[in-house]
Amino acid sequence: MATEKQYSNKQVTIVWKPELCSHSTNCWRGLPSVFKPKEKPWIVPENASSEQITNQVSKCPSGALSYFTNPES
Repeated sequence: MATEKQYSNKQVTIVWKPELCSHSTNCWRGLPSVFKPKEKPWIVPENASSEQITNQVSKCPSGALSYFTNPES
């Protein structure tokens, strides 16, 4: 059964699918202020701009990380 977790900074939501993760370390090496594998929650989107987040998530080689922009409220 697929598990999906979402983490939002209100502008953008990061979607993590752990079963796809190849543990390449691209995420936390590229943006350690957001991706903190030794902490819970391990994704803290409030620690970077939405642009930084989307740029880093786009570099995920396995597709375990993706994002969507949230509607304006």
